[in-house]
Amino acid sequence: MTITEVSQKFEISQDILRYYERIGLIPPVNRNKSGIRDYTEQDCNWVEFIKCMRSAGVSIEALIEYVELFLQGDKTIEARKEIFIEQRNQFMKRIEDMKKLLERLEPDFGKFI
Repeated sequence: MTITEVSQKFEISQDILRYYERIGLIPPVNRNKSGIRDYTEQDCNWVEFIKCMRSAGVSIEALIEYVELFLQGDKTIEARKEIFIEQRNQFMKRIEDMKKLLERLEPDFGKFI
């Protein structure tokens, strides 16, 4: 797939895709003879994964670390697991904070208008 097709499929700008690749957020994408990025299914899986994790609030730094560890192979499974446990804990904290905010807004919403 071309960068245009991937951009449209995942609703991410081409600039963001290039940026993600440049900083190591997704592994380097192969290029065809003309030097144009040629995304494979595996590349698209990375894009989808990163988009999902970013939507959940996972930091770029944590994801870069995860990708670097992933590329080192199975010897890093425990370290990768620790990253996700920490990110999950942070996500759960954000959910709890949002629930508290929602509770504060619901009962007496009218008095703030």
